[in-house]
Amino acid sequence: MDNDQSFRDSITTIDEEGKRKFVYPKKPEGKFYNYRKIVSYVLLIFLASAPFIKTNGNQFLLFNVLERRFNFFGFPFWPQDFYLVVIGMIIGVVFVALFTVVYGRLFCGWICPQTIFLEMVFRRIEYWIDGDANAQRRLAKQEWNGEKIRKRLFKWFVFFVISFLIANIFLAYVIGSDQLIKIVEEGPAAHMGNFIALLIFTGVFYFIYVWFREQVCLIACPYGRLQGVLLDNKTINVAYDFVRGEGETGRGRMKKDEDRKASGKGDCIDCGLCVHVCPMAIDIRNGTQLECTNCTACIDACDNIMESVHMPKGLIRYASESEIEKKEKFRFTLRMKGYTAVLGILISVFVVLLALRSDLDTTILRLPGQLYQHQGDSIRNVYTFRILNKTANDYNDLELRLISADGKVSMVGKKNFDIKRETQIHGTVFIDLPMKALTGERTKLKVGIYAGEKLIETKAATFMGPREF
Repeated sequence: MDNDQSFRDSITTIDEEGKRKFVYPKKPEGKFYNYRKIVSYVLLIFLASAPFIKTNGNQFLLFNVLERRFNFFGFPFWPQDFYLVVIGMIIGVVFVALFTVVYGRLFCGWICPQTIFLEMVFRRIEYWIDGDANAQRRLAKQEWNGEKIRKRLFKWFVFFVISFLIANIFLAYVIGSDQLIKIVEEGPAAHMGNFIALLIFTGVFYFIYVWFREQVCLIACPYGRLQGVLLDNKTINVAYDFVRGEGETGRGRMKKDEDRKASGKGDCIDCGLCVHVCPMAIDIRNGTQLECTNCTACIDACDNIMESVHMPKGLIRYASESEIEKKEKFRFTLRMKGYTAVLGILISVFVVLLALRSDLDTTILRLPGQLYQHQGDSIRNVYTFRILNKTANDYNDLELRLISADGKVSMVGKKNFDIKRETQIHGTVFIDLPMKALTGERTKLKVGIYAGEKLIETKAATFMGPREF
């Protein structure tokens, strides 16, 4: 492998003057590319359908930041459940870190929505309209004649339509699919705020996939920067086997009737195809680089060449540096075990907290500024309560009752109340305790929320009485 590391001083998509260099990768083809297409189309179908799938009446995935409502796999999470959302996000970060430590940037090349949309949607449309890499370069340098204007306008129009569709799906995740359908049915004039947001999202996606493209991975995405501290020589990456490829005297072109072993040349015939197919325009033969997203395009290109020249495949493959240089087999390192242990603990904590999460979230507080009141042989306190129904089911004929002491609960208004799905109610309640039930100035109470005779939830409250009684 070349010891010249000067290529790391700059990125491949910026020239010496600091101007953008557009990448025109050759259309990939091969085993891994076919696998990626299957994975990508399955994920695209899931991404497009998830906000419109309902589970127990809840949207399958919802990230309504404005109203602080989140649904994960049909489970609703409210602001009161924010600790669960935080733990879930931490689990995601640790999982990605563990995945990166073991498998490098496999997520970027196979699962990341940015890569899937760019490589499997927009880039394939570009190949269809503009042609392969060489045709795209010629079109870019071509004068603005009828052919170029026609192709550019058609491509930009198709890109805009797809960006608009993506923006609609994205908005469905944010405001909910029901609200999005309502906007479509009633027209944008009745929902101008959401419609403006839709146009902004469309503009952002259009800008990314028409011009910004791979710069998202290089500049905007923080995950790419993490690999510098997460990867080591035990990590499995898309890697060039420099031991086999360089041989004793380095790589070289194929010559007729040449004995490459006798000449000391490696198996790399320096065709450059691994560079031509790379969507980041890097040379994988230089080793692990910031720009590499592990998309496997170079693996397919190299395997096709190796097959055509009757050499073993796998010159570029999924492998660790230790496997290539020292022939070491993959094993779980102490760092990998540590990440796995942390991930297991976090998942266990999350599952336990999720199991303990109540369907109703109740708050009972003494009315501020109110002292106790004498009611004959009893003492009265005034409380306010709020009950949030987190579920997709309605609760009918709910009632507040004392559990821990003899006393009476009197609601302002009717005795029983109903709570519709995913709504909350507020109210005021009087609690009367006989003097003999008091344990001091402050008495701890337990209040139960009942549906008929079924106890739904228990909440603690503090009852204030006289200092001497």
